Amino acid sequence: MRHLRNTLGAVGAAIVLALTGAATTSPAHAQPAGTTSLYAPSALVLTVGTGEEAGTATVVRAVTLTCEPTPGGTHPSPADACAELRDVGGEFSGLIDTAPQRNCTREWDPVVITAQGVWQGKHVSWSTTFGNRCLMEGGLAEGALFAF
Repeated sequence: MRHLRNTLGAVGAAIVLALTGAATTSPAHAQPAGTTSLYAPSALVLTVGTGEEAGTATVVRAVTLTCEPTPGGTHPSPADACAELRDVGGEFSGLIDTAPQRNCTREWDPVVITAQGVWQGKHVSWSTTFGNRCLMEGGLAEGALFAF
């Protein structure tokens, strides 16, 4: 009998709590996903390699470059490299001098340069091949972006 009385008392208390709202819980509100920065992300991996194509080239050197909100990464001159890229609106092909003023041999020893990552919030996957190192250096016209 005592057990029945305790059970009825517990059930009655649960009903009272449920009706008064004291036992209700509200769902947790998660913070909305999103960026906390005012700038679109700009983070790149730049490589210089030997070979005819980016997919099969042997990477000789590689650096990281972050441009927003402040220049950084392992690039030796991140501020200059970011400024150079901003000047061409993120169009890597705009950095290449199509008529370099440099005398180079015409030996075929291909060099591939690549840029992978994000530039101002947009995915970047770019590469180009030069006939040899001299042609690459002449084509980049002493620019800062691939000078590492």
